[in-house]
Amino acid sequence: MDTASLIHTANTGLLSITTRPDIVMAKGKGLTLEDTEGNTYLDFIGGWAVNALGHCPDALVQALKEQAATLINASPSFYNRPMLAYTKRLLAQTCLSRVFFTSTGAEANEGAIKLARKYGSLKKGGAYEIITTRHGFHGRTLTTMAATGKPEWETLFEPKSGGFKKGVFNDIDSIRDLVTDDTCAVMIEPVQGEGGVVPATRKFMHDLRRLCDDTGTLLILDEIQTGMGRTGTLFAYQQYGVAP
Repeated sequence: MDTASLIHTANTGLLSITTRPDIVMAKGKGLTLEDTEGNTYLDFIGGWAVNALGHCPDALVQALKEQAATLINASPSFYNRPMLAYTKRLLAQTCLSRVFFTSTGAEANEGAIKLARKYGSLKKGGAYEIITTRHGFHGRTLTTMAATGKPEWETLFEPKSGGFKKGVFNDIDSIRDLVTDDTCAVMIEPVQGEGGVVPATRKFMHDLRRLCDDTGTLLILDEIQTGMGRTGTLFAYQQYGVAP
């Protein structure tokens, strides 16, 4: 199928969610992309969001081939070797005591929100509110959109999940003013990604940890975009001397 036919399929069959150029990418390697016409492009993104390894790195391709030929999915009803090996490595290199695997960052954050609200129900008399920050980003499900601090999302898909308050990033007084007996957690990104790549200050992180300790509030650090070595350590929290 030629490029014109492919673009026609896109225009008549795909739900339009963003503006795309009339180019169809065919393959990639490293930082180079090639379209169906044979034109090459230098990709300054090298992936998207959490995908920061470039296109088709040899180590990743080989690992996927080997695992696909061995076992793809035995369902969550069973253990498997990679799951347990990865769990052991994560526990050894982080402050974590348990691991829960998900398919996406939004699912991971939904899981953290559920755990926080369960904690509030069991330990804080039914506390359910979670404080996040303006311009923070936590996902695109209805609940994680409600947690996200993008102003342009505030009126989308109403009614979204309730129970979220927005403070100002790097302003501990703004967060403190929102804490009540109904607060079960504070949830932030150590570095705001879609908010402009804005790192939390060391003082803010330490003040936030102290505030949560003093009020019996959980501290959730959303490291979907900063984890896995992207900031120089396995997780960004390790550079602050503060643990979630």
